[in-house]
Amino acid sequence: MDRPARGAEPVLLVEDKDSLRTMLRHALEGQGYAVIEARDESEARAALGQSLPAVVLSDLKLPDGDGFGVLRAAKDADPDLPVVVMTAYGSIQDAVAAMKDGALDFLAKPVDPEHLLFVIERALAQRRLLSEYNLLKEEAAKRRGMPAIIGESAAIRHTMQSVQRAAGSETTVLLEGESGTGKELFARALHALSERASGPFIAINCAAIPDTLLEAELFGYEKGAFTGAAQRKPGRFELAQRGTLFLDEVGELPLALQAKLLRAIETRRFERLGGTSTIQVDVRLVAATNRGLRQAVAARQFREDLYFRLSVFPVTIPPLRERREDIPLLARHFVEHTCNEMGRKPLALSDRALEMLSNHAWPGNVRELQNAIERAVILAEGDTIHPGHLNVKATSIPAAPPQDPWDGIDLGGSLSEALARVTAEAERRKIARAVREAGGDRARAADLLQVGYKALLAKIRDLGLEADLKV
Repeated sequence: MDRPARGAEPVLLVEDKDSLRTMLRHALEGQGYAVIEARDESEARAALGQSLPAVVLSDLKLPDGDGFGVLRAAKDADPDLPVVVMTAYGSIQDAVAAMKDGALDFLAKPVDPEHLLFVIERALAQRRLLSEYNLLKEEAAKRRGMPAIIGESAAIRHTMQSVQRAAGSETTVLLEGESGTGKELFARALHALSERASGPFIAINCAAIPDTLLEAELFGYEKGAFTGAAQRKPGRFELAQRGTLFLDEVGELPLALQAKLLRAIETRRFERLGGTSTIQVDVRLVAATNRGLRQAVAARQFREDLYFRLSVFPVTIPPLRERREDIPLLARHFVEHTCNEMGRKPLALSDRALEMLSNHAWPGNVRELQNAIERAVILAEGDTIHPGHLNVKATSIPAAPPQDPWDGIDLGGSLSEALARVTAEAERRKIARAVREAGGDRARAADLLQVGYKALLAKIRDLGLEADLKV
């Protein structure tokens, strides 16, 4: 059958049988596709690390690893990357399991070349439609005033991918991150990318309002509900109708109010203070915290049922020290913004000033960087910001001499032996880091690692980490 030219769209073909791989490659190349070949999971992972294909076609049964591993690697590289799996007639249940894990489609062996091309074309068409949809959604969000997220680091790209995926649903989102990382900015971006973007975005800082007033602010009150209530006042829940309600620093909510909030979230119904009629609202909830809510639950300072209701889709905002490559971009953005507000001509940042900014610890994260830049713009008398204009010396981190991280790794023996040692060491370090970040809470560490709690405990035991992880 005649097909239009494909512009050499790359297809990653993962098949261990040489004869079948050659036949499939010829069929694909005959229609203008560029084919990247791999014989097992490790070769597929290497190929995904070097270039990103437009679609992945993988056998489920491989001599080293399997198609499920290829599927996970493809989704790690790009959550929207379409993956088509191949399997024998007797293993259709495996193909169904793969589709539940994110595969787009499957082909039963022996593979019919005509059907193969049809499935590949359909996968690519769906990917193009998804890309166009995301572009249109982003353009619409920009027109509606979506806040700019400054950064190109892998950490910030991963966070934005999570925000974009969450925006397409009505799921409650919990933004976790240190103070000053910009949690409200990400909450506004989530709102702007969602179907509720035309509705209101209502924010409330639970830590900034006295406990005695917080309930009234959230749920409103009727005239005469308490001394000083001269007239009816709607609460934030009502004001956010058909929009998004952002609860910042939700971990600071008093226990007495948590039960009422839980009921409002679950039923979308509540009563104003002093009122008897029930009010129903249509609100999307986004919460944020800079404290470990799991530890607060363990300490009986936060309701466990409310925690699980809020953390349906947790998103971690990385601290600035973990995205240092973004510091120059952020600094220049804040310089331009501050100069515009002050009516000054744009200032430049000297190389030494940028070096100082990049080596600073930034315990206050992006907010501290913004404040430092605003102060520097005020102090700068010429057209350039120099180190003397920056008040960041106290916690600066000296630049470490460059060194090859592989120098201390034992790469002796066969390839499989070296890979096993490197993998085990990477697992040890990643698990230890996650447990430390979770303050010793292994359930929270399992969430951070995106693995099951029992699987994490088994890994800790197998790697002999018990003694090292006593926090």
